[in-house]
Amino acid sequence: MRPDEMREKAVELFKQRMHCSQVLAMVGLERLGVNEPAVIKALGSFGGGIGGTGHICGALVGATSVIGALYSRSNLGEKENPRMWAATKAVMQHFEELTAPFGGIDCGQIARVDWMDRDQVKEFYDNPDSRRQHCIAVVGETARALGALLEQEAERMAAKQAEQQQGK
Repeated sequence: MRPDEMREKAVELFKQRMHCSQVLAMVGLERLGVNEPAVIKALGSFGGGIGGTGHICGALVGATSVIGALYSRSNLGEKENPRMWAATKAVMQHFEELTAPFGGIDCGQIARVDWMDRDQVKEFYDNPDSRRQHCIAVVGETARALGALLEQEAERMAAKQAEQQQGK
């Protein structure tokens, strides 16, 4: 899946009310060829800025979880790839730039919704002029940027593998 396709799919899933954290993980893991429904389910609690508290935007959490899936480990017997840190930093820097006009990386700054207030949530989803438009843009652009980063990382891995093959 190309970065623009990731953007389109992420926006569509978000519009269907999938949490932004889950949306980013879904499109990112799909790009990696990973099918882990339990991961998507676990990321649901990051919607609304960690359980509806308005803290860190779930789109950032979902995107960085994909980097973890690519480079981290699932047990102590595995090695962690140090590329995880640089790739995560790149995602973070892009996200900070993207969300700066909204006041920061927190869901509360971007969406400006009290997720515990039913009337505000209803307004967010039902009013086509609500700040949901900001969230749609953030989700879509984060998915596109994640796709571009994953393409770069795949190229880097392929080059490294080719280099290793030539050295044998």
